[in-house]
Amino acid sequence: HSSPLQNFDLFDGYIRKNIMAIQIYNWPEQSAECGALLFDTQRPSEEAARAAVLEIIREVRARGDAALHEYTEKFDGVSIGELRVSDAEFSAAYEKCPPELLKTIRACAESIRAYHEKQKRETWLSVSGGKTVGQMVHPLDSAGVYVPGGRAPYPSTVLMDVLPAKAAGVKEIALATPPSKDGSVTPAILVAAKEAGVSNVFKVGGAQAIAALCYGTETIPPVAKICGPGNLYVTLAKKEVFGDCGIDMLAGPSEILIIADKSANPRFVAADLLSQAEHDPLSRSLLLTTDGALAKAVAGEVETQLKELSRESIASESIQSRGAILVVKSLDEAFELSARVAPEHIELCIENAFESLGKVRNAGSCFLGHYSPEPLGDYYAGPNHTLPTSGTARFSSALSVDDFIRKTSVIFYDGDALKAASEDIERLAEAEGLTAHARAVAIRFE
Repeated sequence: HSSPLQNFDLFDGYIRKNIMAIQIYNWPEQSAECGALLFDTQRPSEEAARAAVLEIIREVRARGDAALHEYTEKFDGVSIGELRVSDAEFSAAYEKCPPELLKTIRACAESIRAYHEKQKRETWLSVSGGKTVGQMVHPLDSAGVYVPGGRAPYPSTVLMDVLPAKAAGVKEIALATPPSKDGSVTPAILVAAKEAGVSNVFKVGGAQAIAALCYGTETIPPVAKICGPGNLYVTLAKKEVFGDCGIDMLAGPSEILIIADKSANPRFVAADLLSQAEHDPLSRSLLLTTDGALAKAVAGEVETQLKELSRESIASESIQSRGAILVVKSLDEAFELSARVAPEHIELCIENAFESLGKVRNAGSCFLGHYSPEPLGDYYAGPNHTLPTSGTARFSSALSVDDFIRKTSVIFYDGDALKAASEDIERLAEAEGLTAHARAVAIRFE
């Protein structure tokens, strides 16, 4: 970025002489320099990856389990026997899981379960004057959950994706996750799956897992809907199978946008920015603040705290390429920018945060005040952490019970009620040139 510190007189000689991990800009004076950081949501090139995904899907549909074994050996570097996790493997996972971690998994599951139970919908009917209209609500027959391996195991993803389905009443839930090099599944994932009520766990990852969950194999039954995050290949596979089964969303890299004023603690803010940066080099961490001194302090804290992270290289790459601090003229300007960004997570580290909640328009999840950091939502508070990314919070929402139900319309009219509506129905049908539609009503009164 060119001259990110121009027009700033708040910075001492040390900062002027060094390249900061996270750049600071005046908005809107330097909008050209950071506009792409805010509004560029393009995904990595998909052409080559899509061709590979299509081939994997074709092979899995044609050859079933045999293709899954071959791809597992090719991509995960391990030859496994049974694809399905056995009861003995579940028992071993509980033995290996530290008691305190088991206690934590159960505590998090309880919060998540309680939150999603409140989202449940009921069948309803409205009856009046010979007319009945309503809606029947049914759970999906089955669901598939994909839990990525790769950089880290994610038992929290198991809880967040399975428990809404259980709250909806889904009976059969299958989980797919890549095996480790010794052919096992991380104990914490198996324990979380058992605690959440998963029916079966399968040791298969990548695009081949998505194909298997959608179309079924000799071992893996097909499901009605697939949810869960993954890499580019997993995302493209979900995109390709959509229509043959449902999917939750096309997830991109994680994002956080923090709006802060002078009341914010720079150490807290820096830590929250880095909590997303450590996910992925493409993660996006943004701070919008009305206070130039806070901007300087947060930038310094980011430098300091980066050195303390176990995933320093990933977080550093993310912060340097996809991180920014914008000094804005007012909180109203910050909220307007945030609405345009439509971030996955937004934090309001400001005085009287609740009073500004109504200004948050487009965001996956909102965290209020100085003691509601984003990881609270990732793990414990209850709301789902499977959230829209890449600006899609403009039109979509967090994973919920609604993702695992079907709604069927109910209509009953008696003869008098239909007669009263017949003229309007026939008129509109004829205006559309659909005479058979009009006739289906008129014939009842000839």
